[in-house]
This record gives sequence, structure tokens and C-alpha cells, in this order.
Amino acid sequence: MNKLKLTLVFLLIATVTFAQKSPRKQASGTIEGATVSIDYGAPSVKGRTIWGGLEKYGKVWRAGANENTTFSFEKDVKIGDKIVPAGKYGFFIIPNKDKEWVIILNSKNDSWGAYSYNKNEDILRLNIKPEIVSENQEVLEYKIGDRTIEFSWEKIRIIIPIE
Repeated sequence: MNKLKLTLVFLLIATVTFAQKSPRKQASGTIEGATVSIDYGAPSVKGRTIWGGLEKYGKVWRAGANENTTFSFEKDVKIGDKIVPAGKYGFFIIPNKDKEWVIILNSKNDSWGAYSYNKNEDILRLNIKPEIVSENQEVLEYKIGDRTIEFSWEKIRIIIPIE
């Protein structure tokens, strides 16, 4: 019995120790003369149903894995009709079924996941219609374009206009 307990404890420790976290990735570029940087955990689809499955509709999501995703702006930028001051922000998304999604910049930029998310700390909320694409994006990816930030994962792409 003791050997069985010891074996189970060893297996549990090995599983926790060797479990692979989603890798941290960065994207950076210049938009309208301002350096923009994104730091995020990049999970993989791995055959899972992402939207409405792993990531529930109508719930705030950290827009990546592990520590929350952050957007940093070297200078003030305009997103939608709002000026966002230079700084570092937590980035969150509320995916919705059959309607626009909500993107959020939040003043809290150092949390793990969305567990301590507080709507009162939002700097920006913007409704954006996601694009459904035919090709599967296996690993979550952010790209910085000429005047956009692009989010792609599974069969969803969101393009955020930046000025």
C-alpha cells in the first residue's frame, strides 16, 4: 500500500513538473510613430473546440494563456474614438456568439489570467466583429500591421484599428 501511495505521489509530481505551459511570445512594431509591444502566452488549439468550448461565450478572457496579455504603447494612440495614453495595459476579450466581440484595455497589467479582472479598471472597451476564416490558426498569434493589431486563433481573426 505504501509503495502504491509513493508511486502515485511521484507520478503526480512528475506530471506537474513536466506539464508544458504555453510559450510566452512577443510582437512589436511601429504604428503612427509609436512603438507598440504585445506580450502573451500562445496556446495551441490541439483539436479542442475553442470558442464556446474552452473559452466560454460572454465571459472575460485573458486573450492568451497563463499571465494576462499586455499591450504597451510608447506614445498615445487612438483606438476606435478613444485616445489611449502611453503605457502598459492588460488586454482582455469577451467572445460572443453571433454578435460583436468586446476588446478591453485594462489598467491592471500584472495579473494571472482574468481572475482578478475588474471592469472599473477598464481604460477602453470596443466592440469588434470577428472574422471567421477558413484556415485554422493552430497557435494563437498577434501581429502588428501598418495601422492595426491582428489577433488570430483557431478560425477567428480580429483586426483592431490603431491611429
